[in-house]
Amino acid sequence: MPGWPGFRVGEHLRARHGVPAAVDNDANLAALGEHTAQFGAEKHSITVKAGTAIGSGIIVDGRVHRGATGAAGDITHTRIDGSGDIPCSCGNTGCLETVASGASLVRQMHERGYSTVHTTEDVLALARDAHPDATTLVRTAGNHLGQALSGVVNFFNPHALFLTGSMSASEPFLAAVRSRVYEACHPLVTQTLRIEAARTGADAILQGAARLAMDGLELRAP
Repeated sequence: MPGWPGFRVGEHLRARHGVPAAVDNDANLAALGEHTAQFGAEKHSITVKAGTAIGSGIIVDGRVHRGATGAAGDITHTRIDGSGDIPCSCGNTGCLETVASGASLVRQMHERGYSTVHTTEDVLALARDAHPDATTLVRTAGNHLGQALSGVVNFFNPHALFLTGSMSASEPFLAAVRSRVYEACHPLVTQTLRIEAARTGADAILQGAARLAMDGLELRAP
């Protein structure tokens, strides 16, 4: 996060307010909220938050897997075949967010001359109305995301892959993700795999935050 490297948010909040504080990113919280609603404290899942930007959270046996430096699940900077040389915020080119995020769809619509499109929701609304360019871009974005996720699914072998965020409500997007993952992954990995839109919707992040806070309080209980 620009301007925040190394800042200990949780410690700052605890010192300022004198109460326990739990801090995590929105993708991890969405993953925790959706997994808890679907499975409770068991099984493994990946939740992808696909909206203006793209992020994901990984749940192993009901708990968030953060990795060595807290960056586990950050698929947005995966290099995508055929993505061109579009610069990414990370300094590389051809990252997933440059071709599959909501912001990239808006940019691509502008490149096609649709200057009245300003938000991800504008693109999705056009796709729902069967606008050819918008529909093609949404499906292509889903295909790119499926490409990035296929390697993750093959490696991790989760019970479920949930999609949340504004783009998860688009059936062409969801269908493209499913198609690419099932095509690219080993049959044993996808044998019981569920790929679906998150049931908790926007509340997934709030539910995940509540679960994280409650877990923290339980650890502090005498």
